Amino acid sequence: MALVGVITLFSCEDNFQDIQRMSISDNAPVGIGVNTTTKYLDSGRVSVNLMTPKSFDYTTLEFPYREFPEGVEVWYWDDENKKSIVTSDFAVEYAKSNLVDLRSNVKMVTSDGTTVFAEQMYWDQKNKWVFTDKPYKIKFKDGSFNEGQGFNSSENFKTFMSRKNQGVQLIDKTKETNGI
Repeated sequence: MALVGVITLFSCEDNFQDIQRMSISDNAPVGIGVNTTTKYLDSGRVSVNLMTPKSFDYTTLEFPYREFPEGVEVWYWDDENKKSIVTSDFAVEYAKSNLVDLRSNVKMVTSDGTTVFAEQMYWDQKNKWVFTDKPYKIKFKDGSFNEGQGFNSSENFKTFMSRKNQGVQLIDKTKETNGI
């Protein structure tokens, strides 16, 4: 009887070690997506369409996020249903803050034709705002361009504030200047 008890105890120990090896670590993703498309709805219409070759879901952590190690392509529509596109080689979406960290070869093309290139850009989805402290290049639809270090802007680039830059601004002299 003692021999059966000892054998059972050791076999349980082996099974327990196997289960421990198979269990997910605290830092592992709770989900992995391959070639996924995620659509976000606002008032019954698609407002954002996110496509990625691979995603890791860490939304059960204390500070939840999703990571896109092979990049993203995001289409988003404004209130007038005009589409803009953002791409990057790597991205992280933070669930609690609605902030997206886009990194490496970031390109944003707005619905009006403004194109932005940056190595890193943050996108505040809730406030519809984009910003960076890194070098960037921007080409506006009228042919003006700007490059510099760091900017803050509305996501449609109608409000744009650069920190340090140089560029070419095109001015239409035929428009009234109201005494200026």
